[in-house]
Parts: sequence; structure tokens; C-alpha cells
Amino acid sequence: MPSFTDLAALDKQHLWHPFTPMRQWCAPDHVPLMLVEGHRCTLRDQFGKEYLDGNASIWTNVHGHAHPVINAAIIQQLGKVAHTSFLGFTNEPAIRLAKELIDLLPGGKITRAFFTDNGSTAIESAVRMALQYWKQNGGPQRDTLIAFDRAYHGDTLGAASLGGIPLFKGSGNDFGYRVITVPSLDALASLSADDLSRTAAVIIEPLIQGAAGMRLWPQGMLGQLEAWCHQHDIFLILDEVMTGFGRTGTMFACQQEGVTPDFLCLAKGLTGGYLPLAATLTTERVFEGFLGDPAEGRTFFYGHSYAGSQLGCAAALASLQLFRDERILEHLPAKIDRFRQLMADLPGYRQCGMISAITLDSPDTSLGARICIAARAHGLLTRPIGNTIVLMPPLCVTLEEIDRMVTALRAALADLGAHT
Repeated sequence: MPSFTDLAALDKQHLWHPFTPMRQWCAPDHVPLMLVEGHRCTLRDQFGKEYLDGNASIWTNVHGHAHPVINAAIIQQLGKVAHTSFLGFTNEPAIRLAKELIDLLPGGKITRAFFTDNGSTAIESAVRMALQYWKQNGGPQRDTLIAFDRAYHGDTLGAASLGGIPLFKGSGNDFGYRVITVPSLDALASLSADDLSRTAAVIIEPLIQGAAGMRLWPQGMLGQLEAWCHQHDIFLILDEVMTGFGRTGTMFACQQEGVTPDFLCLAKGLTGGYLPLAATLTTERVFEGFLGDPAEGRTFFYGHSYAGSQLGCAAALASLQLFRDERILEHLPAKIDRFRQLMADLPGYRQCGMISAITLDSPDTSLGARICIAARAHGLLTRPIGNTIVLMPPLCVTLEEIDRMVTALRAALADLGAHT
């Protein structure tokens, strides 16, 4: 077996990491942090040092690492079959998962689940469905999508075209769908009659924009947006890739304002943070708009090789069972309050459920990254968004672990003279 030193050298020789300045990464004196083991909220590196997982492994992990229930569900499914095609075939875990997800949204509006493999493809599915629906159901002129400034909806071409952060759009920003970007709900009133007639759907991250630096929407805004969409018969797409599965204090963020969208996009926490799986939930109205003679071309010709994967669905079913058995949502208010009590005096503090963020007012754009690196010495792993530092741990985090996370963050801020 190669040593950790040999592995680090091979990494620098052969790998290309996402969202990572590779010149600095490949520098001879840089020692990559290699995570080799995890248990609940704790991760361990190649040297045996332990860290609290302060960003739920990029906002994915829900119940902690190596949870015995999810592990067992995956192992049990492996004993049957790991994956078979979902194109023209089906399987029991996918059927059961679709039913459970739909049952989480009472009222009967959401009736269908379309599986893919990550957040971007969940968004792509919703957008393609919305545009194709109108094209073949009496609204062929509806070729436009409305998105919000500073939004982030993924990195695939169509999803990136919806984003309002140029950095994440790549070298060229003029691509993809016809998109109108608005700064706020009030700006919708300024749309021309032509723009309204051409609009197929509005997409938003409910309650909070993640990559924008954990930017909070005004209370009540989501409900008002739903009413506006109903008024103009425009589809509402909710991107709950980050906010789904308890992150905001409820199972889904939209439930806090009693909103049921036309499309609900889920990923990240869907499998508890174990395996790639995404779901685009939608209505019977949308589904029926794709029915008819195959010769009419109404079929939704889009999908992915690992759609409905048995392993991913097995992990997701186990995760949902844990929400029930361990009463996850019932235990969140005390944890949410603890973050607020411990962090309210930090600069630029804001919070949405189990998502806490601070923003440092500094011309040094590298300060956030340097603070996160400094936090490692105090046993905390997290990742900045510019000079915004986020704490978003797995939901199983204990009050004592929250105390340790905030203490570590404060120590890192003090180390760099950012806050005392």
C-alpha cells in the first residue's frame, strides 16, 4: 500500500480538484488534507487528527458519518443488486422512495418523482420539463425563465445559465436558456407584457441563497412569489438542493410559508449525504402534459445512467426512516437556539435554521479562506464563500459539539485578528 506521502504526490500529479486553485494545491510545500475516517460529526485526517464537520461535507451529510442504519441499508441492498437501468425498467427502492417523498408534501399537488444524480441535474430536469410542457401544451412562446440576482442553481450549462453569480458561469456567460434576472420580488412588477407572456417558470432558492453568501430572503417573500406565479399561470421551481431535509428547521424550507411549488428539486441530503442521488418532484398537471402517442414527441427524453439507483434509494429510505425514528426535526429548535446564543455578536451574523453564517468586512478577499484554514488547528473544518464563513453541521450535532465549533471559530478569528 502506498504511504500517505506517496498518495499526496500522486494526487498532485494526477488529480484536478473542483473549486480549488491548483497552483497553490500542487506547490511542493502544500500538504493536502486527506480525510480517511468519519463518525457522526467527527472526521479524521491521515495524521490521526480529528475535526468537527462544520459544513456537513459541503452541505450533504444529515445524520453523521458512518451511521449504522444507513450503512446496513446499503450493505443489505448490495447483497441483492447495486444498480440496474431505470430507463424502461423499475425497482422497489425507487418506487418506495418516490412514495415517501411525495407523502412528505401533503395536499395532493405533488404526485410525481423524477430521479437523477445531483443538484444540477435536478434543476435541469425541472427547467426542461417546464419549457417542454408549455411548448406542447398551448404555450410555445413561453421560452423564458425568471431567476434572481446572486442565485446559484448548479454548474451544468442550463443550470449555470440561471445563476446570478458570474464567477460560477465559467469563461462565457452568454449561453443556455433565455433568462431574466431580477433583484427582488418587487422587480417582477416591472416586467413587460411581452416578458410575462413568454415566461415559463420562476426559479428560486427558498428562504436563503447559499452561494450568494447565505443571503436571507425577507419573511413572507416566498408566499408572495407563489401567489404571483398563480396569478400569471407561471410555474414555480424551488431549488431545495441545499435547504431540503431539515437544514432550515423544517423538512423543506417551503413548508415554513405553506408553499407547494410546481417543481421541487432535491439532492445533497437526500441520501443522508452518502451517495449521489437527486429528485425532481412535480405535479400531475405537468406529468399529464407529456402523455400521448409516442409519435407525437411528447415523451420527456432526458435522463441519467444512475437515475433511480438502488443503492442511492436504499440510503435515502434509511435516511427518511431516521428522521422518524430519531425525531430529528423535534430536536432541532434547541440546536438552532444554541447557535444563535453563541454567535449573535459575531460580525454580520445571520441564521436560517441550522445554517449559521458570519461575514467579515475586509478588503482582503482571502481572509475567509485563511480563517477556515486556521480553524483546522482548533479542530474545525468548514469552507468559506468569499469572506463569509458558514457553520452548517450534520443535524445529529450535539449541543456540546456546537459549543466546540463556535469556540474553534472564535479562536481562528482571534488568531488572524479578525474578531476578539
